[in-house]
Amino acid sequence: MTGPAPLVTILDDEPQIRRMLADALTEAGFRTESFGRATEFEAALSHMSPAICLVDLGLPDRDGLALVHRLALESGAAVIIVSGRAQVQDKVTGLELGADDYIIKPFDPAEVVARVRALLRRGRTAPDSRRNAARFNGWTAHFDRYILQAEDGEEVPLSHAEGEVLRLFLDSPKRLITRNQMQETLGGAAGESFDRAMDVRVSRLRTKLREDPRNPRLIKTIYGAGYIFLGDVTWG
Repeated sequence: MTGPAPLVTILDDEPQIRRMLADALTEAGFRTESFGRATEFEAALSHMSPAICLVDLGLPDRDGLALVHRLALESGAAVIIVSGRAQVQDKVTGLELGADDYIIKPFDPAEVVARVRALLRRGRTAPDSRRNAARFNGWTAHFDRYILQAEDGEEVPLSHAEGEVLRLFLDSPKRLITRNQMQETLGGAAGESFDRAMDVRVSRLRTKLREDPRNPRLIKTIYGAGYIFLGDVTWG
């Protein structure tokens, strides 16, 4: 018996965009909830658990980037920014703050549906419970909750984006992970903005893993090539 369709929330102050996205996503088999203001959306989060949040940055009552950052840190949902801001720096900032993808207006609704499906394919549908936790070098990563747990019991939250980077490393320990492999696995357009976003996410992971930024033990940078994770990993 299959469970309910994934819930996608739409936060945009333009009614026609909300309707267009809701129609396309509903036709594709998703459940949707739409909101025109951030306050309404944040209140609704107390009683719903979206799989993906589509967020416009130009909101009338809240800074969109601040909301993206909060969602990345506090919710288990993936975040896709849908915005008219087309500058590279806006994209970089959005990704650095924890967004998983960035779509520029105007857009084809079919592209949004494709990006939503791509995010859900990254292990978020029909998860293998044996792959929900991994132990390495005194740490336990809980991917069902996006939490890092230290040996002393302290729990450190991961954003969805940070968690997926860590999962990629833990799936291939002691092997070089190239920039191309990261882009193919994690999605997003290759280029300077993607590379900078990955560097920021790896830096944040190192901080949360209590690494010395000048001489990290677990996540090594192989300059000009990518990264290598040197921990001993046990799944399950």
